[in-house]
Amino acid sequence: MSWDPEQYLKFADARRRPADDLLARLDGVAASSVVDLGCGAGNITRLLAARWPRARIVGVDNDPAMLEKAAMNAGNAVNAETAAIAWRRADIATWHASPAPDLIFSNAALHWLDDHPRLFPTLIGQLADDGVLAAQMPANFAAPSHRLLRELADEPPWRERLCGARMGSVLSAEDYHRLLSPHCRFLEVWETCYWQWLAGEDAVFEWMKGTTLRPYLERLDSSVSEDFLAIYRQRLRAAYPRQAGGGTLFPFKRLFFVARR
Repeated sequence: MSWDPEQYLKFADARRRPADDLLARLDGVAASSVVDLGCGAGNITRLLAARWPRARIVGVDNDPAMLEKAAMNAGNAVNAETAAIAWRRADIATWHASPAPDLIFSNAALHWLDDHPRLFPTLIGQLADDGVLAAQMPANFAAPSHRLLRELADEPPWRERLCGARMGSVLSAEDYHRLLSPHCRFLEVWETCYWQWLAGEDAVFEWMKGTTLRPYLERLDSSVSEDFLAIYRQRLRAAYPRQAGGGTLFPFKRLFFVARR
């Protein structure tokens, strides 16, 4: 799946807030080696480098456009006192840490991967002793934004073309607690709903174009994609009307956990 860094970063501040909240739960975590798994355009990786300026920081992603944007924006260093960030292209589904890091941090990436009952214990097992896995994943899949997309993709004009397209998924908070508890000595799991105020016309549509729509658009050629997008845009307008202040209120639920090995 390919990404458009500029489209993704249209709402950079709103996308950053969950990462800031996850970082706030890591007070007292000492790390000499940090991995940002699914680093995308690198804006969160730079936060990690600023938080642990003496650590070895590695950003891992599979998309070359995102990594190019990350390296360009970072200038390969956050500031003169911060060690350079190493950018690595790899499939995060099969990536393996070497050497074992003190912190694996992942912001809005792991929901794209399958088989979480295997994935997360494997990631915890790659940590150094007393290492931490900290993750945030969207959990908004039951919201109108996502439900309307699935319903449209299942309608006869699109069903055959979009068979197999997926928007990612997560388990319940209870399931993650049950899954992770046997593999760590400390675990915190929580959910937060962000009542996002998005500026601009068709703001929810523009948000979805940066992330969830990507695997659907890759299966549609230009002759039909505009029709598909026009219908989806119209349905989003009805579900998320623009408010008097000019913005759109877009509630978005996210799931977090911090697991210490």
